[in-house]
Amino acid sequence: MKGGVAIVQPAGWPAPRGYANGVVTRGRTLHVAGQIGWDAASGQFRSDDMVEQFAQALDNVLAVVAAAGGGPGDVARMTVYVTDLDAYRSARRAIGAAWRARFDKHFPAMALVGVAGLVEPRALVEIEAVAAVDEAGEGGEGAAGHDIHAPGAPDRDEGGL
Repeated sequence: MKGGVAIVQPAGWPAPRGYANGVVTRGRTLHVAGQIGWDAASGQFRSDDMVEQFAQALDNVLAVVAAAGGGPGDVARMTVYVTDLDAYRSARRAIGAAWRARFDKHFPAMALVGVAGLVEPRALVEIEAVAAVDEAGEGGEGAAGHDIHAPGAPDRDEGGL
């Protein structure tokens, strides 16, 4: 098991392309809320391009994973929501390059879902994830001094869903 994640592949099944059929995890489980393709610090979009938003959403997911003490190889599952499946399909090569720049050849269990829209009107993609991070880091602080907050203690009150 590499880190906290091991790929599961049923015997006789063809190898999947760009995802895993199953993943077994060990360690603390981190559930990453849906991250969209905006600059998380400013809350502003830099682009209305599918590839650029996909890359930024990946960066935002990885920032949350890093805050819990993990890295790209600790991501066990992802669900990707896109507002335009045709745009996603047309950009697959560039999206693949953005993926490899961040995850190399690590492919968690994944699903891609086409949706009519997302809560943030300019968002073209939203990615949620589950990661298995090492037991080290327990005690309320993630990597690089990021706080891990108790449930029900958000940094800001945005009124929920």
